[in-house]
Amino acid sequence: MAGGFAAAEAGKRAELYEGNITWYFVLAVLIGSLGGSLFGYDLGVSGGVTSMDDFLKAFFPAVYRRKHAHLHETDYCKFDSQLLTLFTSSLYFAGLVSTFAASHVTRKRGRRMSILVGSVSFFLGGAVNACSVNIAMLIIGRILLGIGIGFGNQAVPLYLSEIAPAKHRGKVNQLFQLTTCLGILVADLINYKTEKLHPWGWRLSLGLATLPATLMFLGGLFLPETPNSLVEQGKLDEAKRVLTKIRGTVKIDAEFQDLVEASEAARAVKHPFRNLLKRKNRPQLIIGALGIPAFQQLTGNNSILFYAPVIFQTLGLGSEASLYSSIISNSMLVIGAIISMSLVDRLGRRLFFIEAGFQMIISMIVVGVTLKKEFGHGIALPKSSATLLLIMVCLFVVAYGWSWGPMGWLVPSELFPLETRSAGQSIVVCNNLFFTAAVAQFFVAAMCHLRYGVFFLFAGLVFIMSVFIITLLPETKQVPIEEIYLLWEKHWFWKRIVGSSEERGQQEMKNDGSV
Repeated sequence: MAGGFAAAEAGKRAELYEGNITWYFVLAVLIGSLGGSLFGYDLGVSGGVTSMDDFLKAFFPAVYRRKHAHLHETDYCKFDSQLLTLFTSSLYFAGLVSTFAASHVTRKRGRRMSILVGSVSFFLGGAVNACSVNIAMLIIGRILLGIGIGFGNQAVPLYLSEIAPAKHRGKVNQLFQLTTCLGILVADLINYKTEKLHPWGWRLSLGLATLPATLMFLGGLFLPETPNSLVEQGKLDEAKRVLTKIRGTVKIDAEFQDLVEASEAARAVKHPFRNLLKRKNRPQLIIGALGIPAFQQLTGNNSILFYAPVIFQTLGLGSEASLYSSIISNSMLVIGAIISMSLVDRLGRRLFFIEAGFQMIISMIVVGVTLKKEFGHGIALPKSSATLLLIMVCLFVVAYGWSWGPMGWLVPSELFPLETRSAGQSIVVCNNLFFTAAVAQFFVAAMCHLRYGVFFLFAGLVFIMSVFIITLLPETKQVPIEEIYLLWEKHWFWKRIVGSSEERGQQEMKNDGSV
């Protein structure tokens, strides 16, 4: 098999790609990106609901009693309940298991089918949670939500990357992060209203998860499948028709031929997960499937947002401090996502990663030092210290919003060749959700015992991940998705691992001849 030679020829056709931004393309992208709103709404609403007294009294009375036993104590150990955190993390554990089933559906039935399955499962989870009368129902609902997240996060980033032209792929893919942030923000605003609706407000918050799921399902019925997936399924005529429609031109021969050749190479791969372990796929495995998804959750973003309510309460916002802190912090996420989406295809991925790493390290160190000196002694923070912490929170969150937040989904979705794309995305989602679940399950306990030391820990992790990016990630901006493999052959380190296309082609011919 001479797949390496075919790929080398394909690399010469990128400059022949043509196309315009059409209304059909815009509509498909907007519907597809709704998948992020599911993830974001759940992230936002679950955090708010677990702080509502009515919810705690109904399901976690011990936590409710501890919460009100020391109203003025600056001690988050009172929220240290493994059962309560299981309510949050069970979704992520379900998501990381379901993503492997989603990989099969995504590859065999298409990206669109996975999006539809995810929206149905998410709808059912929201309905069960809203009707829950015991913890068992809560967990079942969270598992159904997790299955929806597993399918949605598997398919949506792939869908957006594949349907977008190379020069716009960055901003299009980052719609997933933008809708995630908007979902969180909408959930915060809903929690603000429903908290006042006693004793059933929390049911409304959880039940409204069915709304974005319904919108995504109805939109998904009219969503076109990606040309890449149609070619992969052998539907060449339909693939050419869709590609012509989303590009707004009949001059799609060069791009279509690249898709066909990539699909031929993909069909020759019988075991995509096993194929990920080959030397030629080592960079994608280490950077895209393992490194970036794990690092995205180890930035410490969750920890800085958890402390935000205390900071804002010290500034005099009283009993509504939690709401204001969530709205302001998540507004910074939205601002960061918009900035990144606007500039990523001009400035590139590496610049955002590297600049944000420096900004986040400084913010974490300042927060850690300030809390070490001032916080946890049973007295309120001085206003000057609280103001400094507020500024550091905003700088940290906005940096995450334009770097590890959106890039954690964008870059992995760009790296994998078609033959391992759905399998690779499954590893990405599984790894991401595993570390999300681990942070959700153990962070409160870690903060209870490490206190300000948590921030120094995350500052060190951000330093490590910044070195990882500087050393191993090549720039992928405006590179056609089927030609990313050429970057590894030119990279100072990876070229020693993957070799050249010609060398791989000769080796494959030698292996075929020896059979």
